[in-house]
Amino acid sequence: MQVDILNKDGKQIGKEKLPGQFEEEVRRDLIQRAVLAIESIRRKAYGAEEDAGMRQSGKLSRRRRNYKGSYGKGISRVPRKTLSHSGSSFYWVGAVAPGTVGGRRAHPPKSEKIWEQKINKKERKKAIRSALSAVVRPELVKERGHLLPNIYPFLMSDEIEGISKTKDILKVLKTIGLDKEMERNSKTRIRAGRGKSRGRRLVRNRGILIVVSKECPLIKAAENLPLEVKRVDEINAEDLAPGGLPGRLTIFTQGAVREIENRKLFK
Repeated sequence: MQVDILNKDGKQIGKEKLPGQFEEEVRRDLIQRAVLAIESIRRKAYGAEEDAGMRQSGKLSRRRRNYKGSYGKGISRVPRKTLSHSGSSFYWVGAVAPGTVGGRRAHPPKSEKIWEQKINKKERKKAIRSALSAVVRPELVKERGHLLPNIYPFLMSDEIEGISKTKDILKVLKTIGLDKEMERNSKTRIRAGRGKSRGRRLVRNRGILIVVSKECPLIKAAENLPLEVKRVDEINAEDLAPGGLPGRLTIFTQGAVREIENRKLFK
């Protein structure tokens, strides 16, 4: 597959053939598995307190001549605690046992549980190749909701890796027709669920991904924009297919594509 090469002024300066890693069959199941494996590493362990539901005494005597006991009362052998009494008449409520109010859970979450999912190396690399193949298919990129320019897919010349100012990046993106996509990604919305009260009230769409060949000024210059810039040897299935849905709008530089071909990355 041949794609156009654009300079930072948006002019076509040539064509280049993409390496074989971009010709893999799109396997949604493998991409989903690889993304879940990455997300599982970030999942924090959690569990119940060891003494949760066990903080009171549930011991109730069943012996014959114990005036606090329940001998002869005709009640089941559920662990109980004394709630009140009048003389030798006691009132008990169930405690400690699962199913009782304030009692422990039968099978609480354990903090020692391992949430990390495993994936084979060959499957992981094949998932990345599948995701690479999806980002150069306009129909899959549109399916994710991205607003594409007319010339997608394309490569950018290596000169954009030297951009060190945020305003210059915005100017380049507007020149190549990605101003509407940037406007779409800059909008935030209120998160659904409990996260609103946990310091992550607002969410936004995952925007453009720019893949560069090496550490460069562009990475720091784009920190405050609703997009991501990553080195080609750092990208994974989640970067190319956030949420397991393939087809993220991705822009590669010439150097990044050559790195993929020369170093045989993801093979």
